[in-house]
Amino acid sequence: MSNIIDFPGNHNSLNKEQIEDQASLWIARLDRQLTPAEQKELQQWLAISETHRRVLFDMATLWDKMDSLARLADLFQTPAKKPAYKGRYYSAIAASLLLIAVLFGSNFTAQLPSIFMASQQFPSAMIDGVYETAIGEHSNVNLPDGSQLVLNTNSRVTVKYSAGHRLFFLERGEINIEVAHDKARPLSVVARNKVVQAVGTAFNVRIYNDKEVALLVTDGKVLVAQNTPATTIDAIIPERLPTSSLAIAKGEKIVLGTQNEKIAKVDESEIATSLSWRQGNLVFRGETLEQAVREINRYTPVQFEIGDDLIKQERIAGLFKAGDVDGLLAALEQNFHIGHERINHNKIRLYSR
Repeated sequence: MSNIIDFPGNHNSLNKEQIEDQASLWIARLDRQLTPAEQKELQQWLAISETHRRVLFDMATLWDKMDSLARLADLFQTPAKKPAYKGRYYSAIAASLLLIAVLFGSNFTAQLPSIFMASQQFPSAMIDGVYETAIGEHSNVNLPDGSQLVLNTNSRVTVKYSAGHRLFFLERGEINIEVAHDKARPLSVVARNKVVQAVGTAFNVRIYNDKEVALLVTDGKVLVAQNTPATTIDAIIPERLPTSSLAIAKGEKIVLGTQNEKIAKVDESEIATSLSWRQGNLVFRGETLEQAVREINRYTPVQFEIGDDLIKQERIAGLFKAGDVDGLLAALEQNFHIGHERINHNKIRLYSR
């Protein structure tokens, strides 16, 4: 099952969360400047409802996106806002005043109190988010900074952005991420007390058990801090890792947490196989049935067990749809002469036929 954010699309029945997702995407696009076609598209999106305009403005102020606010001034007027009474929202107030200055001229800016103009005095905006998939699901997420996150089956990641960091805490499962380049704000993935840090690259992180973390780099280079004492996302705000840290480059992989950690080269075909789950597929290239079953069990609540030791080392090759139990059983029987019996609703035993 795929849970892909549809953008743009039919906006007539969107809930507030979906509108916020779309507004975040527009902020990311504004950061790298809109094309003429995108400007027209954004104007149409803003014209749909006052909610779209308000959410987009709120998102820009929350992220301290001053440049984005200035660009928005050319597209629509500032939506009316209710007065805010909490002092911790100085950042949003300053952003609002900046937009008014853009709309009404620089003379207004000169009359602003100094507390509103000294942006370094404002607390950094921080946005938290939790992304999660159930067994058999994968999810594609367009993040507000322009990064692309894909979650594999039964995965959970907590995201925390601040002015100086982009922090991802992988609690379970597997993620693939294409990191939007931001030299001033590195992106760190924390998994089982391992920190993988990048500025702008693409890599895959998978938790195997309580200690082992598999890392595969498909573009650029990442740095790895292998032992950090913190265990919760609130306790870890990793600073920029030193250049002397372990470096993993494009086309390399490593399993962290093992006794013999070694960097291994990976060819294009192996990368495609390892990431086939992003298209909802499982590809095997000669793994044993025992290894294949271990992988298959990640994608379905129906668990397979091997009831015949004679077939545990049977080599399996082919492409299978993740979670397609009936298709898998048919392929095993037709191509590998492996039969099955259903023990109960959630268990299937394989045997030599």
